[in-house]
Amino acid sequence: MKTQAKVQTMARVGDEWRRWIAENLMLGVAPPAIAAVLVNAGISSREANAEIETAIRSPYLHGARRLVNRINKRDWVLSIQSKLNRIGANEIERREKLTGNEFLEQYYRTNRPVIITGMLDHYPARTKWNLDYFGAERFRDRMVEVQFGRNGDANYELNSIAHKRKLPFGEYVDMVRNSGTSNDFYMTANNDSLNREAIKELWDDVGTLPEYLDDDPARKGFFWFGPAGTITPFHHDLTNNFMSQILGRKRVRLIAPCELANVYNHRHCFTEVDARNIDLQRFPAMNGVPVLECVLEPGEILFLPVGWWHYVEALDISVTLASTNFHWQNDFYTNYPPDHDF
Repeated sequence: MKTQAKVQTMARVGDEWRRWIAENLMLGVAPPAIAAVLVNAGISSREANAEIETAIRSPYLHGARRLVNRINKRDWVLSIQSKLNRIGANEIERREKLTGNEFLEQYYRTNRPVIITGMLDHYPARTKWNLDYFGAERFRDRMVEVQFGRNGDANYELNSIAHKRKLPFGEYVDMVRNSGTSNDFYMTANNDSLNREAIKELWDDVGTLPEYLDDDPARKGFFWFGPAGTITPFHHDLTNNFMSQILGRKRVRLIAPCELANVYNHRHCFTEVDARNIDLQRFPAMNGVPVLECVLEPGEILFLPVGWWHYVEALDISVTLASTNFHWQNDFYTNYPPDHDF
């Protein structure tokens, strides 16, 4: 009876364990160490070792190992730039009134961030936009869309669709005015489909940037508006991006794309690394990774190159316009690899 009871409680190797075995073999974990974990989970030593041997002999695993070798080579190539970035100071340059050719040759083509100054002075929005203007009778009753309930969801950006809510623009303006510092609600680019039409007259106050951007009325940019304290966590975009700061200041932290292997990219274009307090015990590969920082002032443009990880925090009530309609190639999303869960 004791032997029978032992057989009944013995764990078996299912497909989830087989995936785990394969993953750890690919990571270079020694078979005895893998077997020890399986045995500790209640699987017999004989079955554990048999499963590991089957995996080692599998032609599927041999094919996967070839692919891993190619990926390791790519990581090595990326690590070259990563090591070079650790030599000397890393700063985000501020350049006054860059010409289009200077911007293209020195930053766009080289995938380097830069802050451009003196190029937004002709925007009527720079002098007209404030909370009183937004809250005026002309706009108060327009129904807009905003993200709400962000404080209750650690993955509020990944789950942004679930946080959408509609309300009159004037009511939202009052909330921003009276909230103090808050990350619980924010009007972002994810709300653009409704808001572009709802407050379309605001775009009449936005000038053009012919040195860098196509003058396409349908693609003037995305409207970000919220209180001090709004936070967009570390992520990367799938296009090059301009952040044109109209009101308030924003702190931005950036990590170069070559650090991909160190930033713990867990889903889509996001990482769980918290830019405010990088936990090196949980994320040891982040040790030594250069994190660039700047404060974007009203009237300045930050060029965010495609693939650069960035964290954005509003230091004041802020309005930012994001633009992607550059004169030059900016389709980097067509070949973006989809997430798979095999």
